[in-house]
Amino acid sequence: MYQCLAENEHGAIYASAELKVVASSPDFSKSPVKKSMLVQRGGEVIMECRPHASPRATISWRRGGEFLKDSKRRTIMKDGTLRITNITKSDGGRYTCVAKNTFGTSSSTGSLVVKEATKITIPPLSVDATVGESIVLPCEVSRDPSLDPTFKWFFNGKLVDFNRQDHFEMIGGGSAGDLMIRNIQLKHSGKYVCMVHTVVDSVSAAADLIVRGPPGAPEGLIVGEITDSTAWLSWGSGPDNHSPVIRYTIQARTPFSIGWQAIRTVPDSVPGQMLHATVIDLNPWVDYEFRVVAINNVGVGEPSMPSKQIRTKAAVPEVAPANVSGGGGSRGELVIQWEPIPEELQNGEEFGYVVAFRPLGTSTWQQTVLSSPEASRYTFKNASIPPLLQFEVKVGVYNSIGDGPFSNVVVVYSAEEEPSEAPPRVWARTLSASEIEVSWEPISQTASSGKLIGYKVIFWEEGMQDSHAEVVTVTNTAALLSGLKGSTVYQVSVRAQNSAGAGPSSPAVNVTTRKPPPSQPPENIKWNLTNSKIFLNWDHVKAMGNESEVTGYKVVFRQNWRGKTSVVETNSTSMELQVPSGEDYLIEIKTSSDGGDGSSSSPIKIPTMSSLNSKGHFSSASRRICAFVFLYSLKDSFI
Repeated sequence: MYQCLAENEHGAIYASAELKVVASSPDFSKSPVKKSMLVQRGGEVIMECRPHASPRATISWRRGGEFLKDSKRRTIMKDGTLRITNITKSDGGRYTCVAKNTFGTSSSTGSLVVKEATKITIPPLSVDATVGESIVLPCEVSRDPSLDPTFKWFFNGKLVDFNRQDHFEMIGGGSAGDLMIRNIQLKHSGKYVCMVHTVVDSVSAAADLIVRGPPGAPEGLIVGEITDSTAWLSWGSGPDNHSPVIRYTIQARTPFSIGWQAIRTVPDSVPGQMLHATVIDLNPWVDYEFRVVAINNVGVGEPSMPSKQIRTKAAVPEVAPANVSGGGGSRGELVIQWEPIPEELQNGEEFGYVVAFRPLGTSTWQQTVLSSPEASRYTFKNASIPPLLQFEVKVGVYNSIGDGPFSNVVVVYSAEEEPSEAPPRVWARTLSASEIEVSWEPISQTASSGKLIGYKVIFWEEGMQDSHAEVVTVTNTAALLSGLKGSTVYQVSVRAQNSAGAGPSSPAVNVTTRKPPPSQPPENIKWNLTNSKIFLNWDHVKAMGNESEVTGYKVVFRQNWRGKTSVVETNSTSMELQVPSGEDYLIEIKTSSDGGDGSSSSPIKIPTMSSLNSKGHFSSASRRICAFVFLYSLKDSFI
């Protein structure tokens, strides 16, 4: 222990320090030489030797029993570290660090294992690809057989995660870790690095992938210098995506078009180095939007953003109405028709039509102006116009800028005159409680100035007002009136009709519908089935006082619900039916009378079974069916 004393007239102060002298022989227990070191051939290794010793130990190295000296490839550094460069296979072996001081000597040994260096024998190569293609970037190595390589791929400096990126897949195995890129997109352009790791070394190789695709969208589209049929456009180029733009196309959209349509330009084909063009053949006074599309050898690119909407200037109409025709109407009328001009061809505001007509063979045109753009028909009325007089007709157009063209002249007939005669010899007869048949003779050819288009049959209940009358139109000289009331007197009249209207009515004829058919269906229906014969009988139906007398019965039968229906008529209350065996039958029975068919009984299901007899009874009052089935004799059942 050592003390320092400092004092003056004011006092004294002490400071103490302890000096320990440590003496120990070299000790490797806490920092031995690394037991095994792997290094690739041609590389270098640094073997550390850091024993604990006091005083500091003197370091030497030996390989086997031979102490090492410094050489071109071996150096023992001042701190005792052994450095070996440009390692060869012969450098492998056991190396011992020997530490010595005044208190003793100690050593520590480790092994140096020399492996073949890993080399990329087939590296990825820079390549061009087209959008949508799939490629493989190779990465194959030669390596020490005892080492397992690990392959990693980096794209633009980021590790490729094969579990999260669908376009990438590592293929191969063993000494190969190739990268497959499926359905390549523009975003896959960049630098790819293959990194190979072993426990001894790491190597890498890089390649650039250039992806060619359709051009990007042109930018900054501007529209200027607008006329009634042209507009000047300019734009900036977008990315060419590694394939130069060879030409541009221009598309337009209007409120009247279906989507975007290609339009004509000057020049007709806009080359890739030109960033302006004039669009032509536009319709006057129409709102337009434009967009530009770039094209290269890969394909058609995305269109530019639509331009600001512009409207072309107005102009005189250029298109005349099409399909001018006419005819028909009422007496004293000239009807003229045409197809209206679409709005996109009206070329300006205040659009309308000029209708001109004159009797055939005259020189002076009579004109009428229609200010409605939607007009498609004009009727000139003059009671003095003879029926079916020929007129020359044409229809023109105009707008606020001026008059447009007229259509070609066509010949149109004035209206016919209504038939002048009523159909003669109208005759009616009742068919049932709900139907009447009406017939008549045609009117004479001189009674109609034009083509007869048919007849109107008017009928109503006697005593009812004309407003309650019903009308049936037919083209021949007979009509069937149905849906009528039973036991009712109807009045019937007939009128001839042409395009001008209906002629005078014939004198009304009276006809009385028959009494309604019986409302009560046949009851107490019994049936008996023997082999393929069904025997039916039922009670006679007695008509009510206001119903038609029963004249017979109709038996309606079919196989199941979907079979073809057959009807058999009889005057009695029984019937025998021949039916194939092995099928179920549905049977209904109803009355027939002068007033029509009466109500049907409810359907009766009759099962027909081979080798069986059966019979049954149905009552509509109880709504129950009873059936009895009897076996044939044992002899019959085994035939």
